[in-house]
Amino acid sequence: MTQFMKLLLAGTITGMVMTTATIGTARAAGPENRITILYDAFGKDASMRKDWGFSALVEIAGKRILFDTGDDRDIFAANVKAKNVDLTKLDFVVLSHRHGDHMAGLAHVLSVNPTVKIYAPKEGFGIYGSSLPSSFYRKAEALPPDMRYFDGKPPEVMTFGSAWQGANFELIDKTTEIVPGITLIALVSEAPGTRELKELSLAINTPDGVVLVVGCSHPGIDKIVEAATTINPKIHLIAGGFHLVAASDDAISKIVAALKDTFKVEIIAPGHCTGEPTFAALKQAFGNHYIYAGLGTSFATGSGAGAEQRRGEAPALDAEDLVSYRRLAAREDPFGLATWRRKLANRDNDGAKR
Repeated sequence: MTQFMKLLLAGTITGMVMTTATIGTARAAGPENRITILYDAFGKDASMRKDWGFSALVEIAGKRILFDTGDDRDIFAANVKAKNVDLTKLDFVVLSHRHGDHMAGLAHVLSVNPTVKIYAPKEGFGIYGSSLPSSFYRKAEALPPDMRYFDGKPPEVMTFGSAWQGANFELIDKTTEIVPGITLIALVSEAPGTRELKELSLAINTPDGVVLVVGCSHPGIDKIVEAATTINPKIHLIAGGFHLVAASDDAISKIVAALKDTFKVEIIAPGHCTGEPTFAALKQAFGNHYIYAGLGTSFATGSGAGAEQRRGEAPALDAEDLVSYRRLAAREDPFGLATWRRKLANRDNDGAKR
């Protein structure tokens, strides 16, 4: 037996043992374990339409998970068709948060798969549906019944509808393992412009470590990764938006250092609102452990992640990507950038006065 075959056999046996012995861990990485980017503002696939927003099909641990649904129903539908994705064969959908650039395509999903399970953040009063005890409002007992809510006899719990009537929502209020080895991390943003925004991130515990898929990382990518390490301290792969699109070089450097040196993330596949300077900084820091994750790309999530894509050899963004990305990023202000810029200007003015 050659040395190569011995190594190959040893690796195969090790993988089988890990898969059998690991409890609550997704099954071993295989060729079906991949992430496909269905919506983003940069990419090389000419058959797909770029737009600001995010969606990814996550095929892992025997599950087909649609994570977010992009900014525009028609563009999302066209991109799904271009990649030959069958939305009738989904185990569930995850909507990371309530911003339109992550959920507008849900209308198309429901048109072809109306009963699919949809996980979304639970909010006190939100578009995914919610409920409140009727004790939340003050009562005026002296008023006549026709001037009182529900004639003065409100239900104990008031239930509010969702923007998608009849959709099969399950609302997540805290970090929850929804199936063995697959967890939704629930955190709340404290950043200006998105304070109190609830966001879900998808964490799959695999024999290689946690595969983490994030939407916009409003609560902070570092806080999300820290939460993921409580599932498994080894973070194998992170894909999605890191919300550093307007961050300073200093803030970017701190996050890159935290991901690489503190949390020792093995592979990075940034997209969406990560930001152009952050793409460049992450590519420089992670080298051949950086995966180009533009629109239309598919990449493996297991120990061979990125091998087929020759990861690290493509530019973070090419010239055409940059033009599209900047145009789309300037279209609206979903990140509270106006507040951030005002604070920055006020700080600079105060410094000049001193």
